[in-house]
Amino acid sequence: MPSPPQVGELTPPNRTLMGPGPTEVHPRVLRAMGTPLLGYLDPAFVEIMDEVQALLRYAFRTDNDWTLPISGTGSAAMETAFGNLVEPGETVLVPSNGYFGGRMGKMARRAGGEVVTVDAPWGEPLDAADVADAFDAHQPDVFGFVHAETSTGVRQPDVPALVDIAHEHDAYAIVDCVTSLGGVEFRADEWNVDAAYSCSQKCLSCPPGASPVTFSDRAREKVLAREESSGSWYLDVAEIMAYWGEERSYHHTAPTTNVYALREGLRLVAEEGIEHRWDRHRRMAGALRAGVEAMGVDPVADESYWLPSLTTVRVPGGVDDAAVGDYLLDAYDLEIGGGLGDLAGEVFRLGCMGYSARPANVAFLLSALGDALDRQGATVDVGAGMAAMRDRLAE
Repeated sequence: MPSPPQVGELTPPNRTLMGPGPTEVHPRVLRAMGTPLLGYLDPAFVEIMDEVQALLRYAFRTDNDWTLPISGTGSAAMETAFGNLVEPGETVLVPSNGYFGGRMGKMARRAGGEVVTVDAPWGEPLDAADVADAFDAHQPDVFGFVHAETSTGVRQPDVPALVDIAHEHDAYAIVDCVTSLGGVEFRADEWNVDAAYSCSQKCLSCPPGASPVTFSDRAREKVLAREESSGSWYLDVAEIMAYWGEERSYHHTAPTTNVYALREGLRLVAEEGIEHRWDRHRRMAGALRAGVEAMGVDPVADESYWLPSLTTVRVPGGVDDAAVGDYLLDAYDLEIGGGLGDLAGEVFRLGCMGYSARPANVAFLLSALGDALDRQGATVDVGAGMAAMRDRLAE
């Protein structure tokens, strides 16, 4: 038998998190996580569940009854949406212009769907005309697309237009708002979205582990009318709602501490006001974008469809992106993200989300990134970048 391992006290480095997620957890959220546990059917916990659902409806801008956190990360929320709305043999349309559109396709196939794609270059949004053509060609039953593509820093600029195309063909629209909920304008009801999913560790500034989803009444009816149950028992949203809804029947043990954290993170959203919060993210990320451009680093996404919560910039010629990331960790305890998929090795992903979206963090990121690039021999003007950031914040 093995002897007891010699493991010391937990002392992880104190990083400044300015990548694609997780973001820095708000101090109030950390405090909430230290409060006593309750049983999953304790009346006090049931009251907390109701509060979390009400706060999530506020963040999603919806009155949907089926609005709740899934016990898992954002990928679990994604699989909940696709695994419940996609039935075997149905045709599912997904985008090819980013890493997470590709993940949609993988999950739709696991659910038994026949996957077809609508194409756009990485770094650009879908064109509504191309979506309409794809619907005419394939007549999909379900259409999934990404509001905030984490791999490219692209925001889909006209969500209602794409949803309308789906509804004109009697299809269901699933929207990924993992990197936008609580930080970038998203209006589930006004935009007629059938289902949307997100996560807790980005604009909501919570730890990963309790990921929001919302299903419209129309989507709920489709789920309840399925001929076969969802292939996943754990992520069967009808079963989960028997716990989160009025029935309160046991399904699984909720991650109590993560629910506490999400509740506090959502309280912060409500206290700030969702539209003020959207504006703060635009201001902070706008200052970051102005700074990197003035410094001499090129953003990937055009400003008309740029994603405020995640600015993706091109790695300057001759620069080793991995070496930059390693230097920032070693010298500054600062984390940024590298490229995924088609953009691997070509971009840096700079997050500006939730509690991390504040002037001190933006200034720190610009100065540290400028230092790292300068050490790699890139031509950058950190002073110009800092001046542009200050000017944008003063507007």
